[in-house]
Amino acid sequence: MGEFSITHILLIAVIFLIFFGPSRLPQLGQSMGKAIRGFKQGLSEIDVDAKDIHDTAAAAAKPAQKTQLNTATTTQTEVTETIVPEQKKETQNS
Repeated sequence: MGEFSITHILLIAVIFLIFFGPSRLPQLGQSMGKAIRGFKQGLSEIDVDAKDIHDTAAAAAKPAQKTQLNTATTTQTEVTETIVPEQKKETQNS
């Protein structure tokens, strides 16, 4: 009952031929081909967008680099001079 046989396929083909006529069948096939190509292209664009989102999320989840400073011997001015340029570099790279 759930299987298609050759007779089922031929019956469907005859119904299409009667309903659409022999002149419109090539146009119908061409339209269906374009629709399938468009659908596949849309799926590939979604895959590319999903990969971009994944890469962006992975980059954002990466821990920030820590600056190694010896706070026992470093003055506040030295800390500021070390950290601020690094923060500027990070914001320019983003």
